[in-house]
Amino acid sequence: MRYMLLIYIDEQELNESERERCYQESAQLAHDLAAKGQYLATAPLYPTSTATSVRVREGKRLVTDGPFAETREQLGGYFLVDAKDLDEALRIAARIPGARVGTVEIRPVIEIAGLPPDQSLRESPSNVEEQEVTTP
Repeated sequence: MRYMLLIYIDEQELNESERERCYQESAQLAHDLAAKGQYLATAPLYPTSTATSVRVREGKRLVTDGPFAETREQLGGYFLVDAKDLDEALRIAARIPGARVGTVEIRPVIEIAGLPPDQSLRESPSNVEEQEVTTP
């Protein structure tokens, strides 16, 4: 089953060197999960000052600068993992560096039939090295 691990943290909690260390630890965790076939995706998010929220009410689009709600902790990033059950997802969440200073919310991902294939694992063209392509 796929689980979304949402990382909430006070954006002011970490200084720049602590944030960089957090990114390095998160990258190592992603490699560890990939080696076990559990890694699907992860990414930190830019600060809430870069957020834009959209709502549609009575057919009209309402755009607001900033996050949906003012809270003490903000959504700072995520891991998307494949875990056999909630207990395994909990063990993975406990290894996320942000859990030490914030909160990791765990949610199972609903599988909806008829969606296009998952493109989250696709590499962007700027990051793809030339690879030899063979045809069957």
